[in-house]
Amino acid sequence: MFTFQGRGKSVTCNGQTRRDFLQVGTLGALGLSLPHLFAAQAQGAVQPDHDDRNCIMIFNLGAPSQLDLWDMKPDAPAEVRGPFKPISTVNPDLQISEILPQHAKIADKFSLVRSVHHTGAAVHDAGWQMMQTGRLFTGGVNTPHIGSVVSFERGRKTDLPAFAVLPQLMGRGGGNMPNGQAGGFLGKAHDPFALNADPSQENFKVPDLLPPIEIDSSRLERRRRIRDLVDQAAANFEASENADLLGSNFESAFRLMTSPKAREAFDLTKEPTKVRERYGMNRFGQCCLLSRRLIENGVRFVTINTFLTVFDEITWDIHGSKPFTSITGMRDIVCPLYDQGYSALIEDLDQRGLLDSTLVCNLAEFGRTPRVNPAGGRDHWPQCFTCGFAGGGVQGGRIVGASDPIGAVPADRPVQPADVAATIFHSLGFDMHAALPGPGGRPFPIVDSGHNPIHELF
Repeated sequence: MFTFQGRGKSVTCNGQTRRDFLQVGTLGALGLSLPHLFAAQAQGAVQPDHDDRNCIMIFNLGAPSQLDLWDMKPDAPAEVRGPFKPISTVNPDLQISEILPQHAKIADKFSLVRSVHHTGAAVHDAGWQMMQTGRLFTGGVNTPHIGSVVSFERGRKTDLPAFAVLPQLMGRGGGNMPNGQAGGFLGKAHDPFALNADPSQENFKVPDLLPPIEIDSSRLERRRRIRDLVDQAAANFEASENADLLGSNFESAFRLMTSPKAREAFDLTKEPTKVRERYGMNRFGQCCLLSRRLIENGVRFVTINTFLTVFDEITWDIHGSKPFTSITGMRDIVCPLYDQGYSALIEDLDQRGLLDSTLVCNLAEFGRTPRVNPAGGRDHWPQCFTCGFAGGGVQGGRIVGASDPIGAVPADRPVQPADVAATIFHSLGFDMHAALPGPGGRPFPIVDSGHNPIHELF
């Protein structure tokens, strides 16, 4: 609820002023529930030659099994290789799992890094932090998501936000730690815009964004006049950063809410039925389609969470027994929707001439254990896993790094989360030596010293 200060004034025992409060009501009453969004314009190093580069980060929440999908070991013992067979792809140098047949058809457009690893705990939250920010949160410092850095440095292109998360922010991971999908020390102004809706639903609409259709223009304008209360109250504020933020956020939110371009970007009914069906009429598939539309309409960075939590839904978290997913569940439910949605996105971006200017990265918090467990599944394994990259200057069809014969540890070209972050920043044209205004005003490097982009991809 927004609370505006009136003219009454008193002084507390510690000398701070206290004014009578006028509660205008929630932003929801205005049709403007946009929490912690829209900061002041971007600051820092902007490189115009890469200003048109964008990123779609697909975060495979739950962690796929590298051994059953992208880094198969057909000659290993049965308890290592698992139940699936490798198949050939359009790339003669690459074989992947038989349960990803659509990936096989576009294997010349994406590249794999098979030697990613980290030293964080084998819990989801730790991996979420490291893979989305390049760091494990320590000492009370929450590092911003890569998309939040993009928002801070480059700002918005249009009325749409610079950074969005589909379909919503991650839920619980079991570790009770921040998940890394926030602005961190850059402030809530650089938190992502979260859709908070399922775009595959027939009655899909964006809550907190578009005004209800029953509000006509005159009523909407009357509600805008509430802004006058903000202006009047601002004269009574002590000068503060929060007051400035309130004003800029209100204007940004109102501009987005009333923007025809925003309506257009989020309106999936504009897409032919054939296109929507190609992506898959499920939550992940339609989020992939929506991400393409948002990129087309000026959003710089979109994160798609393939799943929302590792509890009580079928995910990549294939421990093998309830409440988690079995390998059969991955084969029959998870992989078909993922295979369809991802391949459609890459093909669509390519056909529209957007792939070279849009990096699509497929990340996860860790991999799965080299050996199948007694329940027939695989457990958490941060020691070695695979990430994928396409577009954004990445050359398709490449394989970087290698794991050992059982997929347990990197055998060649080890890659850490900070290197993955550096690769994304490199694709977007960031200076690897640039610094952010960190806690206490101290310079905070975008990427820690000693970590570099995976140049073999480009």
